[in-house]
Amino acid sequence: MLEAENLDAIARRVAACLESDGHLLEELRAEVRPLAAQVRRIQPRSTTAISFVATDGGNNSLSFDPFMVQVIRVVDSSKNEYCLDAVTPNTDVSKLSSDQVPSSGEATALGELMRDLNISDLSKLSHMMPKPGNEDPPSPSWVQVYRELVEWATLYRIVKTKDFANDTIIVFDGLLRSKVFSKTYFIDILKRISAIIDDKKKRTRRSVYIVGLAKHSKVIDRYRLAMFSESIMQKDYPIAVPVPPEMERNSYVWGEYSRTTSQAQAEGGEANKFVGGVLHLVKFGPKRYDPIWPVDILESQADKWNEILGYLLADAEIGFPVPYYPRCLQKAHEYASLVDFDFDIIQDSIVKGVRRLVGNTELFDIFRLQDSDPASARYGR
Repeated sequence: MLEAENLDAIARRVAACLESDGHLLEELRAEVRPLAAQVRRIQPRSTTAISFVATDGGNNSLSFDPFMVQVIRVVDSSKNEYCLDAVTPNTDVSKLSSDQVPSSGEATALGELMRDLNISDLSKLSHMMPKPGNEDPPSPSWVQVYRELVEWATLYRIVKTKDFANDTIIVFDGLLRSKVFSKTYFIDILKRISAIIDDKKKRTRRSVYIVGLAKHSKVIDRYRLAMFSESIMQKDYPIAVPVPPEMERNSYVWGEYSRTTSQAQAEGGEANKFVGGVLHLVKFGPKRYDPIWPVDILESQADKWNEILGYLLADAEIGFPVPYYPRCLQKAHEYASLVDFDFDIIQDSIVKGVRRLVGNTELFDIFRLQDSDPASARYGR
């Protein structure tokens, strides 16, 4: 604990810092002030809303996992399963690549995407995947990259293969932007998706819309206080406002994470490789202090943003257990979660597998009974 005189000293120092940086808040308020004229009310529109979610590896609560097994599972809001796989950081990526398009049987969603892009190896699809023949130990983070690749491939398969009986909005878990793909593959995928959607519209007269919704945003983090001070989003009805490109650029460390294809073409220079959506800040609730969410609308559909957000609003109004958060996304998270009995089975599979590797069952049982974290006793368990 700090002593009393130290508390007074640090309080004075903090006050001095805030005083010297006070102009920053005024600058941010000046940036957001023009948004007040762009705020638009959104009305609910009826349509079908679906979402899909990959099981979050960060939520794995396995008590015994020496090989860092990660379950890759993708489930949609109708409980349809699109992927079920298990990998470790030491999985052979070359074999994993070939498994996507087996010699017999149906290709996985990722395999179908790779085949359409004329790619045979995951390390070519993403520069973050381990390259064959590399003698350096692979970074464990490639497993998260693989999970993201599977998510984008699932979106591609749903749009390509699903027959939509009604106009449908597909809600992606996260913003429509990614830095895991090599070259311009990410933008190529979204162009293919847009072309498929246009073709379906012509053939079936059914519209398919794609949005990405994130729980957090650098833009909201940076401008939240300024927007609150200027009462930008404080309305007693659902509203949305498009985020100007300069506000996005000022929020991200890497400016290219905010440049859409149209902006890149207008500005010249390097082509867009990472951004597929136009960002909006959206309040689905009817109260002025309801939460604000960052929503990306597929760039090719950005001119229909009011209509699309109306469809999304209808689904958010029945959000549960989180109010005014799309219900389809919450259902997909619920179905994708590996908890209780599911996790018990996975944990038991790991224990049995390691037991076979050790061979000496008595030695393994002694090891399992040992406290893996004796230092935790200092917290008074």
